[in-house]
Amino acid sequence: MAQAASKTCEVCVSAPGSHYCIDCEEYYCENCKFVHNRQKLSKNHHFQKASDRIPEGKSKCSEHKEELTLICNTCKAHICTSCVTGKHNGHTFSKIADILLQLRGDNETKLRAKTNEANQNIKKMEESLKVFDNSVESVIKAINDEGIMIKRMVDKSVAQMIALVKEQSKKEKDKLMNMLSDAKSVLVGGQTLDRKRHELDKTRQDGSVVKKINNLKEEIDKLHINSLPEFPKISFSRKSVAEDDIRQLIGTYHISNCAPVLKVKEQRHGDLFRCSGCG
Repeated sequence: MAQAASKTCEVCVSAPGSHYCIDCEEYYCENCKFVHNRQKLSKNHHFQKASDRIPEGKSKCSEHKEELTLICNTCKAHICTSCVTGKHNGHTFSKIADILLQLRGDNETKLRAKTNEANQNIKKMEESLKVFDNSVESVIKAINDEGIMIKRMVDKSVAQMIALVKEQSKKEKDKLMNMLSDAKSVLVGGQTLDRKRHELDKTRQDGSVVKKINNLKEEIDKLHINSLPEFPKISFSRKSVAEDDIRQLIGTYHISNCAPVLKVKEQRHGDLFRCSGCG
């Protein structure tokens, strides 16, 4: 195999370029290669020895010294036109230029298709993000609206319960007030009779006083003292409510997981190789 011409490092431009970066398509010396492999952007670049590089220019048939323009489909080897009638006689052939044209066309078509697919996917994802954001806002609004409605219902129930407490307690209080008024009336009547009693005690003791005292006795007997009532009591029993009960009352939400869709891996075939012996 022909040897590559001596190259100079394309970085420091002083030392021999003994290594070739396949990714950058540049020659590096030993030191610059070491630095290149330490850098973040190029740490995974691949190198080959400069001496293993195939010389630029047209490849020649080692047997006939003619340009290699064909590929033997039977042997998968690069051949020249003279090889067709030689040891490759009877085999099937393809022109390298036609294969390269087809490969380049296929690559362009695939790249264009993948680029279009990527653009469409990006567009769909951006649209989906907008829809998702709108959905999130809608869910948040629905949760807030539900919370406001529940708060109103709670406030309304509290107000109704307080109104019932006031109404029923007023009825019981009115009963007590009536009883208290009756008790005060009895007390006033008793005090009035007690004054009469004192006045009679001061009068002359004769027959007329007896009659008056009897009349006073009858009035005293008519005084009726009601027994003490069973006083009403009021209390409140708190119902135990946990935070989870409130959340369940509001409702629930669900977010599906975002997961990539797996595609069937493409099968590759018909790769083109270069012979290290003949180029």
